[in-house]
Amino acid sequence: MAYVTSTRSVQMSFSDRLTALAVAVKDMIARRRVFNQTLFELGQLSDRDLSDLGLSRASISDVAREAAYKV
Repeated sequence: MAYVTSTRSVQMSFSDRLTALAVAVKDMIARRRVFNQTLFELGQLSDRDLSDLGLSRASISDVAREAAYKV
């Protein structure tokens, strides 16, 4: 039995790579903005409010990271 394998290499142009880089940077900035906003808003809550949410001050950065980066 014979098999044929065909591969095509697609080369991205410089403008395609530049566009992909711009999209990646824009996404990174948007995620960082969500992280900072979440960190700020949770930091403004009282310990009692955080406790009502099931959070502690120590877990604020973890929650912000999860919200921004879906980790």
